[in-house]
Amino acid sequence: MTALDTSVHGKRSLASRVASGAGGGVMRVFLILVALFWLVPTFGLLVSSFRDPTDIATSGWWKAFTAPGQLTAKSYKSLLENDAITQSLLNTVWITVPATLLVVLIGAMAGYAFAWMDFKGRDWWFLVVVALLVVPVQVALIPLADLFGKIGIFGDIIGVVLFHVGFGLPFAIFLLRNFFAQIPRELMEAARLDGAGETRLFFTVVLPLGAPAIASLGIFQFLWVWNDMLVALVFSDSQSQPLTVALQQQVRQFGNNIDVLAPGAFISMVIPLVVFFAFQRQFVSGVMAGAVK
Repeated sequence: MTALDTSVHGKRSLASRVASGAGGGVMRVFLILVALFWLVPTFGLLVSSFRDPTDIATSGWWKAFTAPGQLTAKSYKSLLENDAITQSLLNTVWITVPATLLVVLIGAMAGYAFAWMDFKGRDWWFLVVVALLVVPVQVALIPLADLFGKIGIFGDIIGVVLFHVGFGLPFAIFLLRNFFAQIPRELMEAARLDGAGETRLFFTVVLPLGAPAIASLGIFQFLWVWNDMLVALVFSDSQSQPLTVALQQQVRQFGNNIDVLAPGAFISMVIPLVVFFAFQRQFVSGVMAGAVK
């Protein structure tokens, strides 16, 4: 290396020095502290869910550390005895699971078609799908509410599911099409030479290789539907409302049912976390991890 190269490489900008030091021990400690600080409300909610309503009303959740006798499971018992909350929890499952599975399945098939099948107007149809990504949910609330009312599914769980499927498909198709298009063409041609048809090719080659993208899509869709309240407020009734709407209605009567709000909110939050950690290995796995097997 010449003297000129040494002088050039020796002069590092402030941004470069900060970026190189970002992976150091001090930065890691700082990020851990930030994460712990961010989790304080969640931990406080967990502790509050095990406290008596009287204790919640008179002192902060941190008082449970000095008086552990305050901790009790009565709030969860009250939650299980609240028919509105338990039914809304079941409704949330009946809404979220089909909406997630349908988006993943239909999105995967459409993404495969756009990536590896030739048909008339394929590129134009894909541009239409991309354009649908920018359509806001609020635009379709009134027209779809009118449509669902005419066909008799307004207020039913199926109406909420169909709305989530319709607005989840553009992103699903866009994501999976781009992912499937990266599969080596040689691998697809080799499978076809072995006699694999489109159906067999999709289920035995494309889906296993697309597991990381499918898992990511499933997590995103599950979290979006599970935490949704706007769509549920519009398209569900008292018999089909999910947990988010039920908790929102319980807040209106905060003084009378504080014992079900804390455990209900914690359950509503912890289930998506369980789903995320269950699929995190697929979420972070390599894009072509199985292509060489």
